[in-house]
Amino acid sequence: MFTDKDLQQIKAHGLTPEAVEKQIENFKQGFPYLKVVKAASPGDGITVLTGQEAERAAALYDERTANLRVVKFVPASGAATRMFKELFAFVNEDKRGAGIDKLLENIEKFAFWPELKAVLPEGADDKTIVEYIVKKGLEYGSKPKGLVTFHAYPEGSRKAVEEHLVEGAMYAACDGKVRIHFTVSAEHMDGFKALLAEKLPQYEKRCGVKYDISFSVQKPSTDTVAVNPDNTLFRTDQGELLFRPAGHGALIENLNDIDADIVFIKNIDNVTTDARKGDTVLYKEALAGVLLELQDGAFKHLEALRTGKADLAETAQFITEKLCVKLPEQYDAALLEKILDRPMRVCGMVRNEGEPGGGPFWVAAADGTQSLQIAESSQISEADMPLMKEATHFNPVDLVCAVKNSRGEHFDLTAYVDPSTGFISSKSAGGRELRAQELPGLWNGAMADWTTVFVDVPVSTFSPVKVVQDLLRPQHAE
Repeated sequence: MFTDKDLQQIKAHGLTPEAVEKQIENFKQGFPYLKVVKAASPGDGITVLTGQEAERAAALYDERTANLRVVKFVPASGAATRMFKELFAFVNEDKRGAGIDKLLENIEKFAFWPELKAVLPEGADDKTIVEYIVKKGLEYGSKPKGLVTFHAYPEGSRKAVEEHLVEGAMYAACDGKVRIHFTVSAEHMDGFKALLAEKLPQYEKRCGVKYDISFSVQKPSTDTVAVNPDNTLFRTDQGELLFRPAGHGALIENLNDIDADIVFIKNIDNVTTDARKGDTVLYKEALAGVLLELQDGAFKHLEALRTGKADLAETAQFITEKLCVKLPEQYDAALLEKILDRPMRVCGMVRNEGEPGGGPFWVAAADGTQSLQIAESSQISEADMPLMKEATHFNPVDLVCAVKNSRGEHFDLTAYVDPSTGFISSKSAGGRELRAQELPGLWNGAMADWTTVFVDVPVSTFSPVKVVQDLLRPQHAE
């Protein structure tokens, strides 16, 4: 199947021929759907905290931070292509819709307006203005979201990455140090480093902290091979195999390299202004407090199991009521220990108000248990799709993770991935159609075998910027 040149390519990516053959088999067989039982809901898989309970959980986290190594993990790879898709269509194809009208009518309200105004030619028409946002001038169409100016302040504007610096200082500081890890594309690495080298001193002074910033790129060994529509190997005009990044699920490898007790995960574009950060900080700390309390309980029951002092019924009750795992009628100590001894995550869930995002579901596993999973629509069969519509909440990518075991050793996170999850999509390269394969998402199949708990969080903690016009929303404009 593979030529000598193919084998060299595969090796250069850190892959094996067997791994690529498995990828090809996935194209042929497809991925099985999740065995969803029902949507999780308040009182049945989604915990709703009272204001007092949120404050108490946040206080618990605050008390413990001195003895914890905390890292804020921010997926920030890729160019902001989708954010400016409509602008490109206007510049390249003369397609002008309501979004372009809204952009131009409000152009001076955008935080990037002063930068744009400084480079615009005198008397620029509508198309030139848009062109200087995405292609010339600001060149935002080829930059990552992290380097786009989001918010305006009296002392100066901030790009998305800068808001993560401020936010990190508010809930992720330990002994005066804030550790933030950005996953970025190799071609954007220099841009991030240059901006942060310029800005860090002023934020350290403003926030009274020291920053420990680290970066990583998606590993080539997580790339997947492309195939033709008939599932034969896609070859470039030079006769080479075409490998593609396998989606954000590949970042489980990057997360696995992080040395931390607690890891906060939040997307690069989900930030708001200082005036609105209060709920974000409270609920980030509350999620972490819930996580620490659950971890304490899990370690206590685990120790009892290992020393033969456990009351199995009591342990089973903790697992069912606190860790949200429904056990089969017949279970033993080995199953209970397996559930207790694995990575843990507490995920914020926002009430569904029409925003896109994976939903919270109860999913059946082969061992007879039912646990909570974040499922995308592509993972659910047509027959089960009505369950998707019953979901009251969705996942805004607001996770707090515990990645060490009861002995303080880092879990091998790659051992808790469900390799049978993923999806196939149609793409093109060089004008030719191809099929691409994405690995299970970071908060979907890549964390499928984690202990997962869902907590209701207010919509005020969710301020994504999917398209540039979102920057006109109150969360970003005030």
